[in-house]
Amino acid sequence: MHTSTSASTAEKATTAGKRSLRWRVVDIVVASVIGVASGLIFLAWNVGYLGPSALLEPLLPGLQGLLDGPWLFAGVLGALIIRKPGAAIYTETLAAVVSALVGNQWGGFLTIEAGLVQGLGAELIFLLFLYKRWSLPVAVLAGAGAALAGGINNLVLWYAGADTTFTLVYLASTIVSGAVIAGALSWLLARGIAATGALDRFASGRDVRARV
Repeated sequence: MHTSTSASTAEKATTAGKRSLRWRVVDIVVASVIGVASGLIFLAWNVGYLGPSALLEPLLPGLQGLLDGPWLFAGVLGALIIRKPGAAIYTETLAAVVSALVGNQWGGFLTIEAGLVQGLGAELIFLLFLYKRWSLPVAVLAGAGAALAGGINNLVLWYAGADTTFTLVYLASTIVSGAVIAGALSWLLARGIAATGALDRFASGRDVRARV
């Protein structure tokens, strides 16, 4: 009887482990809310970045990469909360779609393409850790990954022919911005939301609440 019970428990644990990477309806709903809300923030930053950009560009060409972080956080935040494969790509791309549908100065298709690339950059970091590590260092790496992917994409599409100095300054700046804003701040935001109990149906919420 004891052996049978142990085997049954092990089987349930294995099944639960397999199911943990499958998307539930609640995962889709919450990820969609994150994507749409992030898209609205993107829209605000589409205008808000213009002032700081005008100040940074004359100081050192490429330094405007420091302003990229607010366009990169959706994928990292979505992945930290949902903890499922594809969450970073889904939330970052959806946020870009919202920004594109309302309209911006970069065009609809290129905005969506940028969101997909940035989401992929973050997704690859979480995949590297097999969707098992959700710590601050991993979040920072994911933010930097989104920034690196997005930065290379921007260099190809918007800064073609840029010299070596601009390229290095821009990539370094956007990676720093992605690591701090999209990475560290998203990790803090996810923990803050989880601490309220709003994410108790998610492993991300239960983990935080268990430590309180």
